[in-house]
Amino acid sequence: MIVAIDGPAGCGKSTIAKRIASELGFYFLNTGSFYRAVTRAQLDRGLDVSDADSVLETAKSIEITVNDGNICVDGVDVEERLHGPDIDQYVSYVSSDPRLREIVTDLVRKVAGTMDIVTEGRDTTTVIFPNADCKFYFDASAEIRAERRIKQHPEGQTYEEVLQKIIERDNNDKNKPVGALKLASDAIYVDTSLLTIEEVCEKVTMVIRTKISGMGN
Repeated sequence: MIVAIDGPAGCGKSTIAKRIASELGFYFLNTGSFYRAVTRAQLDRGLDVSDADSVLETAKSIEITVNDGNICVDGVDVEERLHGPDIDQYVSYVSSDPRLREIVTDLVRKVAGTMDIVTEGRDTTTVIFPNADCKFYFDASAEIRAERRIKQHPEGQTYEEVLQKIIERDNNDKNKPVGALKLASDAIYVDTSLLTIEEVCEKVTMVIRTKISGMGN
């Protein structure tokens, strides 16, 4: 079974997807982490992240695997180094290259084909897993998402700076020529702005369990 969660950055997709996967005994697959891993590798090599051809060569030359739920690059666990400001600054642009998206899409589909998963990331419900068994689109105001990001990564950033970056990223994600952020027609829309993590998890899990019960009949 594939449960796909889509939506803009900072609306709780990753946190909630992890909890739901744990509760249901599913594997949590974050498609965005694969792009972040490529960005991390490019930065660690001291190469230009804005050079799409160079980034593509890096993606082709490294091995990205999943070990105990953590992303590894060439066998090294990089999970804890995928969500800092340096990665946030570039990952949206890195992931906009259609050539790179093909590589990552093939990889995540291969992983998903072997197990029950909960996956999240931009375009998971529209491009990567258009036939997912359950689809959700999480959303939240830019202001709420900026507050959440400051609490998670307060490394010298002001609220105004974070808010501006979120607005810019939203615009970039929604206007990508390939894999643009959009609400799938058959996805369930969930505004997380005023909901607790527990409330969102309960709402989503109820839908999934109902789906599972229906599939068993």
